[in-house]
Amino acid sequence: MSKAIEFYFRLLKWFMVLCLAGMVVLVFGNVVLRYVFNSGITESEEFSRWLFVWMVFVGSIVVLRENGHLGLDFIVNSLPRTLRRLCLGLAHVLMIYATWLIVAGTYTQVLLNRHTYAPATGLSMSLLFGIGIVFGVSAGFILLWRLYLIVIGRLDRVESVDEELQALRESGVK
Repeated sequence: MSKAIEFYFRLLKWFMVLCLAGMVVLVFGNVVLRYVFNSGITESEEFSRWLFVWMVFVGSIVVLRENGHLGLDFIVNSLPRTLRRLCLGLAHVLMIYATWLIVAGTYTQVLLNRHTYAPATGLSMSLLFGIGIVFGVSAGFILLWRLYLIVIGRLDRVESVDEELQALRESGVK
């Protein structure tokens, strides 16, 4: 199971690389076309914006897994163990609720925009909004797993993913 999860996150990282490379090629190519040939590709501006949105959402999944978001970890980690676990549990419940709101809102947007098409590319706008569902489901699983670890007492500190994996290996979980 852990190999499949590692493969999924490696795939997400490569997707981010491809999004960034695609944005560079589209924007730079369009700039060259405008200055050298006095023309451009209209679709490149719109699609590069889509790639940026997708890259941000996928990057948020990866950063959530690695505990890389801004936070006040030093305050939470300095609390007594019981209070720290309570704060972490409450924070995770609130994040799960926010993630549910993102999934529900994104699903509604996907349904509403199935037959709405982007002006330049002609692609369905539901493709743009659909990345929110990918983010919500992935983030939801990460947060639910961490909440489970908090409840059973295996996670009581804010740690990086490497420290988290090391702690799980030491406890015998594979």
